[in-house]
Amino acid sequence: MKNWKQEVEKRQDELIQSTCEFLKIPSVYDSASVTTEAPFGEGIAKAYNWLLNKAQKEGFRIKDLSGKAGHIEWGQGDEVIGVLCHIDVVPGGEGWTTPAFSADIRDNHIYARGALDDKGPTMASYYALKLIKELNIPLKKRIRLIIGTDEEREWQCVKHYFKYETMPDIGFVPDADFPVICAEKGIADFLFYKKAIKSGGLVMSFSAGTRFNMVPDKAVLTLNRKRIEDLDLLKQMFTVFLSEEGLTGKWEMDEALVVLTFNGLAAHGSTPEEGRNAALAGAAFLTKISLKEEEKTFFQFLNQLFYDDYLGEKLGISYTDDELGAVTINIGTLSYERDKGIRVGINLRYPSGADYQTIMGNLIKAFDTIDMDTEVVSHQEPHGVRKDHPLIKILSDVYQRHTGESREPIAIGGGTYARALRAGVAFGPLFPGQPDVIHQPDEYITIDHLIKLTAIYADAMSILASNELKE
Repeated sequence: MKNWKQEVEKRQDELIQSTCEFLKIPSVYDSASVTTEAPFGEGIAKAYNWLLNKAQKEGFRIKDLSGKAGHIEWGQGDEVIGVLCHIDVVPGGEGWTTPAFSADIRDNHIYARGALDDKGPTMASYYALKLIKELNIPLKKRIRLIIGTDEEREWQCVKHYFKYETMPDIGFVPDADFPVICAEKGIADFLFYKKAIKSGGLVMSFSAGTRFNMVPDKAVLTLNRKRIEDLDLLKQMFTVFLSEEGLTGKWEMDEALVVLTFNGLAAHGSTPEEGRNAALAGAAFLTKISLKEEEKTFFQFLNQLFYDDYLGEKLGISYTDDELGAVTINIGTLSYERDKGIRVGINLRYPSGADYQTIMGNLIKAFDTIDMDTEVVSHQEPHGVRKDHPLIKILSDVYQRHTGESREPIAIGGGTYARALRAGVAFGPLFPGQPDVIHQPDEYITIDHLIKLTAIYADAMSILASNELKE
């Protein structure tokens, strides 16, 4: 049996250097820089081209599909093993010790946005494939590293890719947890909107969040100072509210405006219970002060139905599955502006067994009571691979060989590219008990973790591409 860890360690310096170079590219969706050559913005295009060019120079077969997705391939044969990665990341956000795209190395940790989700694991997968190539491991199948560029948003990348390319026979995604993820919740994004707001109220604007699938960690409320009867009282109420809720914030004002900032705690949309939703905190505060009728109706609606209830109990949509867990709801984006209207972005996660049509219907009915329209932005049904599938058996064996642990496959609330495959599972990068810093300030991957991932993925790819998988 090949000592994969030893082989990775021989190339450790190169692996670290390439990973840091890759992480320094701010591959965040940017609508302002979208072009034909950069369909999701300049940053993502730069990271995508960097990786494909590197692979081509190092002797791999590559294919680019209009800058939206591509692949890096090695091996021969009719069958394809797919490894689906994504190089786009969520925005850096605030609260970092060093800049989010500096790839700073401290105490054996590489700190950068994307270190764990998913550029660090992508680089581990690439170097795993590079090891297989350099060591001339005999393969009966092709290993195809599929590179996505829009995972954090709308998945246009893989949708485009599979319009033109063959679906892999089996595959895995290095973008969740170990040991093996055999099932994932259904996911839907809803946008509720109203095009006009009556003018003349206290609230000039209220905004929070940049992604449906993130708990917003900051909300900014702008008030019309001329309509505030007692500034000192309002400031005192703001201070007391923050203290009672265990939050931090900021009070600012000039001659025309009072600007209040609410700081929450970011978390992934699949685990809203791990965050503090700044948008809902701001809405809760607004219910405590005197507002005009339309303002009062909207913010009380949010507070009554969503504050401290991410399970949908107040909406009558709560449901729990023994394997996949509960229905969860996250208000990920909120915008209230006099000139532009109201927009609320909701991320829904639901297990098999929950009735999606009922959940959707209850959400639409609730927002209809405050005259808001609905757009279903995206919907993906629950995904799963049976636990006795040979893919799961092989990956479980690889995991046990490298960790000494025998663990059962698990189910998660998150959604990965695995659901884009007919037979696909998520496989790492987080080990059981490891801190989950994905989407957080000071996201990191340790160098030891990066090395171990590369060894595990090399082992898994080589076995999957060298053996017949019998059902």
